Amino acid sequence: MLQTGIKGSLELSVTPENCAGAIGSGDLDVFATPAMIALIEETAWRSVVPCLEPGEGTVGTALNVRHLAATPVGLKVRCETELTLVDRRRLVFEVKVWDPFGLVGEGTHERFVIQYEKFMKKVDEKRPK
Repeated sequence: MLQTGIKGSLELSVTPENCAGAIGSGDLDVFATPAMIALIEETAWRSVVPCLEPGEGTVGTALNVRHLAATPVGLKVRCETELTLVDRRRLVFEVKVWDPFGLVGEGTHERFVIQYEKFMKKVDEKRPK
């Protein structure tokens, strides 16, 4: 059952592949903002999967995050999420990302609970015939 207070945590190493220069969000060898966003989404998503009914999933719909500090290659970053609001199918998470030197990102992330079959039917309707 989905309820506020569900927490998630994931950690990853900063590598050349998840740096700004490789992702196309700049040319520096530091952890990229798009990589931080992907980590936030994955952490929030994984945290609620055990609480969903068969055939359900979640999709990200909104992010409001600030990337506060740069993290170089070789360090690890850790994302922690907490589900702070459940409004029917709408889920809102508080999110924070740290490296060993402190907070590097924070904000909120919103996801919606979807029925996979119904969701994919709508997606398939957009495919060229």
